Amino acid sequence: MNNLEVELGVWKLENPVIPASGTFGFGHEFAQWFDLNILGSISLKGTTLEPRFGNPTPRVAECSSGMLNSIGLQNPGVEAVINQELPKLFRCFNKKVIANVAGNSIEEYLKVASMFDKVPQVAVLEVNLSCPNVKIGGMSFGVSVDSVRNICFALKKIVNKPIFVKLSPNVTNISDIAVAAEDSGADGLVLINCLLGCAINPISGKFVVSTKFAGFSGPAIKPVALRMVAEVYSKVKIPIIGVGGITCADDVIEFLSAGASAVEVGTQNLVDPRACFNIIKEIPNKMKNYGIKTLRSIIGRSHS
Repeated sequence: MNNLEVELGVWKLENPVIPASGTFGFGHEFAQWFDLNILGSISLKGTTLEPRFGNPTPRVAECSSGMLNSIGLQNPGVEAVINQELPKLFRCFNKKVIANVAGNSIEEYLKVASMFDKVPQVAVLEVNLSCPNVKIGGMSFGVSVDSVRNICFALKKIVNKPIFVKLSPNVTNISDIAVAAEDSGADGLVLINCLLGCAINPISGKFVVSTKFAGFSGPAIKPVALRMVAEVYSKVKIPIIGVGGITCADDVIEFLSAGASAVEVGTQNLVDPRACFNIIKEIPNKMKNYGIKTLRSIIGRSHS
């Protein structure tokens, strides 16, 4: 599978397909569906310092070509993830993973990141500055150039592992945020997280999701995500993981052509638990049909 290999900085992946944080649990839950070792890596569910129950229900709603979610970063806390969830995962997965770091304050980000930094099987810290479903932290950090700079500077002082900043699309100019992250020491970027949307029951006139507004994801956001990856690629030199509406091998090829070095598959995992498996199996046939010799060779080709 050498022709499927890609790099995220110095980290080589056998293929570019990674289940996105929040859509694949802590990985081991999906081992019943396929051999997880076919994956390029796994991005763990967003993790905070203390356990979080998340937002009240209802917090998920289907909509045209996608879904709304307002889970609110439900997770058991970083100690439980490291001591309980990761041992379960590494009994069925022998590659390194991406730890998704979240928090309500810079101090919390630093504590969670420093704990994951000590875990040998964690290759990259994905700093979630873009979650639209929490009242404090999350997207509120990622829409401010100064906040992004402050968090990146602080993290680079205390961690050794590469940090990839996950960016919000709910900004005026995502390139400005991306450049700020790079200038402040970020080793890579992940974009995009969910758009902000809502659904209303036409009978009652009430909001469907308890928080009123929620993260919109799925195939409908792919053109937006693809555009933002292409925009940011022309502004930065660090690697990009593209996310948003990916459902098939053609989508992967589009994102790499726009400038992504790898991709994360999100909502499609909830539609089909074998989605990532099927996409990886589909890529070689698409490469043959399109005359693509290696995936590395097409990264950013749309810009040439």
